[in-house]
Amino acid sequence: MLLTHEPPCLLYFDDEADAALRLAHAAGLGPAAIDRHRFPDGELKLRLPPALPERVVLLRTLAQPNEKLVELLLAARTARELGARHLTLVAPYLAYMRQDIAFSPGEAVSQRIVGHFLASLFDAVITVDPHLHRIAALQEAVPVRQAIVLSGAPLLGDWIAQRRPRPFLMGPDSESAQWVAQAAARHGLDHAVCQKVRHGDKAVDMVLPPVNVQGRAVVLLDDVASSGHTVARAAQLLRAAGAASVDVAVTHALFAGDALQVIRDAGVAEVWSTDSIAHPSNAVSVAPAMAQALHRLWDGPA
Repeated sequence: MLLTHEPPCLLYFDDEADAALRLAHAAGLGPAAIDRHRFPDGELKLRLPPALPERVVLLRTLAQPNEKLVELLLAARTARELGARHLTLVAPYLAYMRQDIAFSPGEAVSQRIVGHFLASLFDAVITVDPHLHRIAALQEAVPVRQAIVLSGAPLLGDWIAQRRPRPFLMGPDSESAQWVAQAAARHGLDHAVCQKVRHGDKAVDMVLPPVNVQGRAVVLLDDVASSGHTVARAAQLLRAAGAASVDVAVTHALFAGDALQVIRDAGVAEVWSTDSIAHPSNAVSVAPAMAQALHRLWDGPA
């Protein structure tokens, strides 16, 4: 696909204006808000700029995703009609990735369904730490022509190293091992992961690894925190094992319901997150990394 050199634009929704302006500044994009109107019956009406360049970026983080998927359908199809030939979805948080198989007969495999839906709308996807289990590459879940996966773990590792002396990074379960290792590698930090047995959404048993955390500043690091019960249980065990302090660092601050209070009540001092999802705990911006990813897309083959 041969594209002109007309500058690309960044489409965004009003509830993500701050994140959009950070990305637009970092990537050198012209930001353009999508006007959104809700009818009394709940239906949405969107209005995009009346003319669009050939390269368009749409920013939408997919926390609380259900209505946002309808927004993407309406916005992406309209953007094509208005001149977009290459359409990139920047979704710092990508929803519906956890269920990649049917665990019981009749279950919808949401990863495959939503992934193919997004691929029908966009040419490229950029996301941060997607919650993938049994697949190695994002394009297996979202079969677009171009897909870039970024990680918040190294950014959080930098933040932690600046604020805690000789921190010990701990993952709350085996799935967190990859992110803990990435963050630790940046600064040669000690790290390990816990063993977790989950009995339900809020019932978790956990065992600390055989390491000495006595008197250490420990930071629990993971890709996402939702109910907060996993990191809360790990924090309780670490404090009981003699950790001088326990903080929490996550890429995606979902923190549903009273999750943040659950974590605080477990003895956690500080909670840090990236701005992939807007939250008061945001400490690190992913905008520069996403801007670099966009330029890698455009500087390579179209």
